[in-house]
Amino acid sequence: MAENKQHNGELYRNRSWLAVFLCCGIFLVFVARLFYLQIINPNYKSLAKRNAFYERPIYPERGAIFDRQGKLVVYNEPAYDLLVSTKQLQPFDTLSLCSMLGITEQFLNERFNFVTDRKRNPAYSPYTPQTLIPHLPISKAAPFREQLFRYPGFSVIRRSVRKYNTIHAGLILGYMSECNPTELANDPELALGDYVGKTGIERAFETQLRGKKGAEILLRDAVGRIQGKYKRGLEDVPSEPGRNVTLSIDIDLQSFGEELMRGKRGAIVAIEPQTGEVLALVSSPSFDPALLSGRSLGENFRKLQTAPDKPLFDRATMGTYPPGSTFKLTQAAIFLKHGVITPSTTYTCYGGYPLLGSRPRCHGHASPLAVTYAIGTSCNAFFCWGLHFMLDDRSRYSSIQSAFEAWKNDIVSMGFGYKLGIDLPGEKRGYIPNSSVYDKIYNKRWNSSTIISIAIGQGEVTATPLQIANLGAIVANRGYFYTPHVVKGVQGSVIDSMYTTKRFTSVDEKNWEVIVAGMAEAVRGGTCRRANFAPGEIEVCGKTGTAENHSGRDHSAFVGFAPRYNPQIVVAVYVENGGFGATFGVPIGALMMEYYIRQGQLSPMSRLQAEQMKNTSIPFLNAY
Repeated sequence: MAENKQHNGELYRNRSWLAVFLCCGIFLVFVARLFYLQIINPNYKSLAKRNAFYERPIYPERGAIFDRQGKLVVYNEPAYDLLVSTKQLQPFDTLSLCSMLGITEQFLNERFNFVTDRKRNPAYSPYTPQTLIPHLPISKAAPFREQLFRYPGFSVIRRSVRKYNTIHAGLILGYMSECNPTELANDPELALGDYVGKTGIERAFETQLRGKKGAEILLRDAVGRIQGKYKRGLEDVPSEPGRNVTLSIDIDLQSFGEELMRGKRGAIVAIEPQTGEVLALVSSPSFDPALLSGRSLGENFRKLQTAPDKPLFDRATMGTYPPGSTFKLTQAAIFLKHGVITPSTTYTCYGGYPLLGSRPRCHGHASPLAVTYAIGTSCNAFFCWGLHFMLDDRSRYSSIQSAFEAWKNDIVSMGFGYKLGIDLPGEKRGYIPNSSVYDKIYNKRWNSSTIISIAIGQGEVTATPLQIANLGAIVANRGYFYTPHVVKGVQGSVIDSMYTTKRFTSVDEKNWEVIVAGMAEAVRGGTCRRANFAPGEIEVCGKTGTAENHSGRDHSAFVGFAPRYNPQIVVAVYVENGGFGATFGVPIGALMMEYYIRQGQLSPMSRLQAEQMKNTSIPFLNAY
């Protein structure tokens, strides 16, 4: 009995200790949790801070944009956002407010509905100022600020809008608009209502141009009303202005090019071959960049987006066209490299390619002919013969597939088939087929005659005007190029090395010299005679292109550079439905080269020709 009592007593003592330990453990868990929530976990502290303070953003000055000569192209002009805290609103004279701000009552109601709609504006809080009307000009904001005492709940914050010293280069410069949910999610520095670059330089160099926002710390009471500055502004965070961007674009040359292309559809690309800097990047039609700035942005954007001539489409970097006879420069280089031809090899031309019954056809010229003269006269038959011996002669390659892959790899080394990497968004790659494409189409039974059109830049081959201009830079440099770029420098930083590194093709310099000689021949007495703007003074090299367009009139193309030695400029021109290359491509290219080399001083004859070109329009047909 005594033993049982002793055993029970020990059991009760053990249970008591267990209860004590259990209670202590629970107490320690609660203490640890409270310590974590109140001391370590930042969420509640951050929530409490948000309840006590309001961080009013201080927007930095966005970086300006200059052209290569230091001319100011894009700058900032003060503008103001009207903010509203709906919790603090009191009845006000709606008509008076609308009259003062130059808006309609309907527009004001629509903006209030947007601001207070949590689906469209997830960050809405009745205690936090919301952007009601953005980008008020100072002429509207200044009178309203004087009357703020009559409108409790309203406030005005200073921002800026982009202004332009040019009506040109809209696609290069790009535009800004309010950030969307995807941009908000991907960039922690953005907040609802912030404006970001959407296209062009504004988008590609958004982080450099934007700078860093600052903050004005304001104290709030228990119901969220602003009581004034916290610590008299000692805790405010100053903003950091954005960096200025200097373009490689010559804005005068760009403007001249856009005027020459007025009434036409197509593109002009001008490059400084020794650096890869893009001197002009014209896409026509274009638009005044000021249309996509300020409060009219949305309406103007809709008009441009629905316009039938697609002014928002950058034909220079996104348009993919058959390169036509400009592509013959690549063929000559490849045939020379692989020993298919030598500079003295001659082929016959009987008004076209003899093996296929004089198709593709060719215009009249002497026959037989060597490569230099073939380039100068743009002989179709010569380059068809070259492709025939490249692909069908088994003494070089064991199969047509291996021969074609060698051909394709050489073409790719010249910048075709893939994006070049220009520092603008949206570039397209064009198209260069490989042997498996033809194996699939023709069940592995094909030869050069099956795909003969690619020898003259037709068929499946497509390229952008930028790629055609880059080909001109390769010839001008005798076998290498720099990745084309439109930004020369960013304030306080060094340009990416990808734009300062030479990219060599697979063809030797000696073979490119033969191509140069052919392009010089084309200007002296061949298809590019109209490009000879300074006979005996400046030796110009060029190549025409007439690209077949099965759904309309042919496209007019040209690529050339000047001078022949130590070239300063390469120009590629592509005019949709322009007909022969000599009709539009050559004169426009020649005018661009002369304008740049002579620093805007055209000869009297060239000035007359420029005026004629500016006033010549081409009816729009299907370009694709």
